[in-house]
Amino acid sequence: MKFRYLRYFVTVARARHFTRAAQELGISQPPLSQQILQLEREVGTPLFRRLSRGVELTEAGESFYQDACQILELSDIALERTRGIARGVNGSLSLGITSSDAFHPKIFSLIRQFQVSHPSVTIHQVERNMSAMMAALSDAELDIAFVRLPCESCKGFNLRIIDEEPMVIALHRSHPLTGHTTLRLEQLQSLPLILFPRDISPELYELVSDRCIDAGINMNRTYESSQLSSSLSMVRAGFGFTLVPNSMTCIAHPEISYHVIEGLSFNTDIAIAWRRFERSRTVKRFLDEQERVLLS
Repeated sequence: MKFRYLRYFVTVARARHFTRAAQELGISQPPLSQQILQLEREVGTPLFRRLSRGVELTEAGESFYQDACQILELSDIALERTRGIARGVNGSLSLGITSSDAFHPKIFSLIRQFQVSHPSVTIHQVERNMSAMMAALSDAELDIAFVRLPCESCKGFNLRIIDEEPMVIALHRSHPLTGHTTLRLEQLQSLPLILFPRDISPELYELVSDRCIDAGINMNRTYESSQLSSSLSMVRAGFGFTLVPNSMTCIAHPEISYHVIEGLSFNTDIAIAWRRFERSRTVKRFLDEQERVLLS
């Protein structure tokens, strides 16, 4: 069945008149009548009763009209959705975020602003560790990843730094040094270090380890936490101290105090990662929006 038959049929059914329908469609009346006759032959039953002053739907025509309207509506929706995806204003976007980035306010501010300006885009947010997230981005399971540098596996992707963030010390409030706003890592040599597993983010792990070794921290006394966020629960339980990004200080607890690291530049970068030669218009719109927001 030719698709135009449905549009001709619906137009005639609404106008109840071949001549008026032909005018609305911008064609002459005889070809329109021929098209409707062809449709009726294909369907196998009359859809209209021809009257002296117009037409009316038969019982079969009434049923066909309801279905034809739905088909045309769905086709219009599909067409608009497809065009929207091509323009990057529809479709979906899968975003990956590490647990260490989940508390950074700039990330969710960017996501929120994009969602407000592109309400027809469905955003799927996934939280994974760095290694799993880079694998998902490579396999196209994710469109964009918010990552924390340094990260060796990120080098195979396009990267755009959106912020620099210092690491801070998290310490149980029962410790005598909690009264100090700033602390040197050397002052914590008597405490065990709580550290996330190396395979979660090898480069960040090495960075933290190197800084602690330089400060004389005994790395043979470390405890392992499943994630950076869970390391704070271990601090609260009294296992020792840990180092977390400054944005995680929003996790307030009466038994945890946070301290600036004194005498040491210890920063990490937050970046957006995406595949090279990315073709998705939605991804490109997100990146353009993110760049515009950061420059404003």
